[in-house]
Amino acid sequence: MFQVSASIVLYHNTEREIEKVINSFFKTSLLSVKLYLIDNSSNCNLKILKKIDSRIEYIYNDANIGYGKAHNIAIRKSIEKNIPYHIVLNPDIYFDENVIDELYRYMENNKSIGNIIPEVLYPNGKKQYLCKLLPTPADLIFRRFMPLKKWKDKRNKTYELRFSRYNKIMNIPSLSGCFMFLRNDVLKEVGLFDENIFMYLEDTDLNRRIHIKYKTIFYPKVSIVHEYGKESYVNKKLLGYHIKSAIYYFTKWGWILDKERDVINNNCLRELNYKKGEDI
Repeated sequence: MFQVSASIVLYHNTEREIEKVINSFFKTSLLSVKLYLIDNSSNCNLKILKKIDSRIEYIYNDANIGYGKAHNIAIRKSIEKNIPYHIVLNPDIYFDENVIDELYRYMENNKSIGNIIPEVLYPNGKKQYLCKLLPTPADLIFRRFMPLKKWKDKRNKTYELRFSRYNKIMNIPSLSGCFMFLRNDVLKEVGLFDENIFMYLEDTDLNRRIHIKYKTIFYPKVSIVHEYGKESYVNKKLLGYHIKSAIYYFTKWGWILDKERDVINNNCLRELNYKKGEDI
């Protein structure tokens, strides 16, 4: 009986990159774990990674079916095996041995949590600000294309909750998908990743659905390293995926009028004791 499963979606990654996150996941000394490698590459060269550990299951899709849809393959297998927790892992992260164990203990002691992420750092040790309010069109469009850096910096202080200093446990409506420690019973209730989203915002959409009924927690007592590249800022094809996902997301939840978003964001700011003017 496994206690925790995890999945990594592969797409023409280097073996060395994936070995780092695989070895991080298997560092746990307390838990029985299983790992799914879901390969969206055009070849199965990365199948060799299966040899690292007998607890790895390699699944080759022979097509790039999308990020969330690929993870769903593993999540469904995890649920079928009655594994209590599933972790979504990005290929470009790594972490120390205490991370999985500490998050597992916290989830076991707090049944109201549906998703939890640790502190996320750049390789140089600086914080990544990946806790966010639910986005408005302005957050995704103007922050990307608006040339006024002063306006963007001011908005980011609120949208990315920078005023909170990221030094305490917080219940956040939009958490990064680079590492998602998910409770499978909650996923059975709210659903898995929306497979209409090929890439980008699938994490925002899922975390929102979880947050409506459960807590979605930022837990800074342990940390991971994320070699964050912001590929859509330099790759036009990925930018196209990002725009398409944004259009789908706002059509699903609401563009200008999204009362639920307003209530959730206001509740989050109130819980964090936000005072107007802290974003100046």
